[in-house]
Amino acid sequence: MVHKHCIELSTEPDGIYNISPQMREFTAKIRANDGVAIIFAIGSTCGITTIEFESGLARDFPEMMTRIAPRGNYYHDAAWGDGNGHAHLRSSLIGTSLTIPIVGGEPATGTWQQVVFCEFDNRARKRKVLFMFLGELAE
Repeated sequence: MVHKHCIELSTEPDGIYNISPQMREFTAKIRANDGVAIIFAIGSTCGITTIEFESGLARDFPEMMTRIAPRGNYYHDAAWGDGNGHAHLRSSLIGTSLTIPIVGGEPATGTWQQVVFCEFDNRARKRKVLFMFLGELAE
């Protein structure tokens, strides 16, 4: 059985957004039992990962990404003039999808592990995130 749901986010540059509640709402609504949830960020300058979503790490994560792939002069920027070469590199490092096991209707995540959407682009965006569930539904 495959179920899908798409959410939209309004993002700001270097923003991190906790999307665990939307994932839980989706799996509860369809009455997911055992299977996998696939979370996919539609775009090449954003990412999906897990983190403890608290104020310190919400600041640390963008700072870490700035050290790894700082804004600057990239070949992409020269080719397109949009100044977001760093965002493409950050997206490729973090990735745009995540698979979460669903066991007994609950995501098999740790107590402090939330699913987050990461905006790496240099401008505000309207983003879409696709949730898919593959598996058994509760009876």
